[in-house]
Amino acid sequence: MIRAFVVDDEPLAVKRLSRMLRETGRVEVVGGSSDPVDALAALSEISADALFLDIQMPGMTGFEMLSLMDPQPMVVFTTAYDQYALRAFEVNSIDYLLKPIEERHLARALDKIERLRVSPGPAPDWKLLLAQLAVGGYPERIASRLGERIQILELAHVTYFFAHDKLTYAATEAKNYVVDYTVSDLEQKLSPRSFCRIHRSTLVNLAWVKEVDAWFGGRVLVRLKDAKSTELQVARERVSELKKRLGA
Repeated sequence: MIRAFVVDDEPLAVKRLSRMLRETGRVEVVGGSSDPVDALAALSEISADALFLDIQMPGMTGFEMLSLMDPQPMVVFTTAYDQYALRAFEVNSIDYLLKPIEERHLARALDKIERLRVSPGPAPDWKLLLAQLAVGGYPERIASRLGERIQILELAHVTYFFAHDKLTYAATEAKNYVVDYTVSDLEQKLSPRSFCRIHRSTLVNLAWVKEVDAWFGGRVLVRLKDAKSTELQVARERVSELKKRLGA
């Protein structure tokens, strides 16, 4: 039996597809959700072979949700919008089902899942694909996990990322959040127009930079616009790139 999880922002669509999957006699539906954030939390605890995932959902698209999952199950995208077909296949989805879903198309998707369970193909490069699929080419949100809880952070509210004691944190004016990426990963993942690496352990949000000051010993400090006027040290070899990004 294929263990499947269904995500769609319309509860009736979740129920309908879950019923169709059960009626095939080939699938055990292990869960479903109409909220992508709730689905992420559930999938961190549930083992699923396949994810039937809607693309157009308020707050978080199916592409964005998929980029936050590690590891990812096999994916079958479901949507009413045919324009997303190419992008769906670009992320190495198993299949693409156009709503309203027809039984013959669903059977085709299940056949593919069963074949790949026996002879799995190479895993997609999710970090690269995230950059290709996100709005404007880069993500606008990032996930922070604490136990079973997953919180979605708007990148515009993140003042900087920093590494400390083998963990990476997203700093906001309210608090710091642990994220599942290294600073090097984030440098590749995030838009270079918005974020600049100023130190091996620090990536700053350029929109939050208030001023750049020379410091003793030829070093440079960045002062942020947050309430604490946070000061961050800039590595000498990164000063030139920072000034270039700021148009200085």
